[in-house]
Amino acid sequence: MHHGEFVGPPPAPLVRLPIVGVMGSGTDAHRERAEILGQWLATQSVHLLTGGGGGVMEAVSEAFHSVTERSGKAIGILPGAVEGGGYRPTPGYPNPWIEIPIHTHLPLSGLKGTDPASRNHINVLTADVIVALPGSHGTASEIRLALQYGKPLVAFLSTREDIPGLCNEVYVEPVFEKVKSFVLSHIR
Repeated sequence: MHHGEFVGPPPAPLVRLPIVGVMGSGTDAHRERAEILGQWLATQSVHLLTGGGGGVMEAVSEAFHSVTERSGKAIGILPGAVEGGGYRPTPGYPNPWIEIPIHTHLPLSGLKGTDPASRNHINVLTADVIVALPGSHGTASEIRLALQYGKPLVAFLSTREDIPGLCNEVYVEPVFEKVKSFVLSHIR
């Protein structure tokens, strides 16, 4: 036996938990939908990914975090800016429920949410499946990116008008049981 050689059972194979991205309003919590979704996701052995801010992002993260027996973490992809050679985080980010904050140098959002300088690309590309809740221009831009990048997407809305300008290709589902089935079919 050589010095420093490890003896024992072989390491367990790496198990990567699926990542579910939840996109929605940065100002309105839409708490009823966000809470039921966040609490359910916490029971599914997945990581939760949001943009790490307020509104839906905070409500779903708080609900996810409220489930103590969970294997996943709340990940936040945060906006920021590089100015004068230094990094400046965006005020209000991350919300208190983000366990893994990922700081970016990408400041744009809202109407500029599909611009290359928006973190929305990272949100969408990192998620294995995306659930959209009611929102505005930023949420609509993440949905456009999800379609562009071919990501599985369900919009958990009462009506298409819950996201202004929502394109017809988007699967809108008002019934939570069907949203759950869609998510499960893409993470198993």
